[in-house]
Amino acid sequence: MDLFSTMITPYTAEGHVDYETAKQYVDWYFEQGLTGIFAICQSSEIFFLSQEERVELNRVVYARAKELERKHDRPFTVVSSGHVSDSLEEQAAELNAVWESGTDALILITNRLDPNNEGDEVWIRNAETLLKRLPKEARLGLYECPYPYKRLLSPKILDWCLSVGRFDYLKDTCCDADLIASRCRQLEGSSFRLLNANGQTLLDSMRRGGKGYCGVMCNYHPALYAWLAANWQTRPEEAELVQALLGTWSFLEGGLPYPLTAKYHMTLCGIPTENRARNRKSEEMTDYARDCVRQLKLASDSLEIRLGIRPGKEIFR
Repeated sequence: MDLFSTMITPYTAEGHVDYETAKQYVDWYFEQGLTGIFAICQSSEIFFLSQEERVELNRVVYARAKELERKHDRPFTVVSSGHVSDSLEEQAAELNAVWESGTDALILITNRLDPNNEGDEVWIRNAETLLKRLPKEARLGLYECPYPYKRLLSPKILDWCLSVGRFDYLKDTCCDADLIASRCRQLEGSSFRLLNANGQTLLDSMRRGGKGYCGVMCNYHPALYAWLAANWQTRPEEAELVQALLGTWSFLEGGLPYPLTAKYHMTLCGIPTENRARNRKSEEMTDYARDCVRQLKLASDSLEIRLGIRPGKEIFR
């Protein structure tokens, strides 16, 4: 199973990208048992970063991940997006710059290939044009990014992707268990892997052919996602409980000021992080929001102890 966290961007007190803290995030993701990072994505605030910042952040993340990979002899994949422009020419320039800075796969944002939502034919035509301008050796993926609008993939587009033979990843954000199952059937037998971004449907999607998780909540309790991926078949009753809790906790993704909450959680985990974002106002991180994150950490820490993920006495009895 693939387990990717969506990379968040830390800032200094002056508002600059904090690359040194970003390295600490990479270390933390690795230590928690994830298999990779989705760098330069919406969680990274890519629509609010300059191209230079996007490329440098990706370079730092990729270099650190590969350093950990070599040191511990354990694969640690980095996949990267970062194209935010409307024109295909500018998108090609952005993606080529990210590729040159280092990544294992380039992830194409689905709404960038059809900015005006004109239909499958336009999407495929634009994708064909863009692919001609990317390195032939680059492995590819797709991300149904919700911003500025969510462009879900049709069966026709998935068939086209399979015919191209270069796509390895789909970050699925449809949040529909039956549609995920249909997509898994369509991708069966190929190297094109569906990674669910929706915590509420994760266990169901793995049972029906999904290949893992790539989402926001791996910024809070990634070890629990790693446990679920490793144990859902052999410890089914506990897996049901873990899924129920992960699914419930995932609702905090929409009800609180993410990514500020994730940055605060990093502080609680021992990685001091400024309460800054470019897509949220710092004052949105209220005492109420902080208390919710503290409660989330208390609950998830206790579950990790009960499952034997971390040593220590149970917090709840």
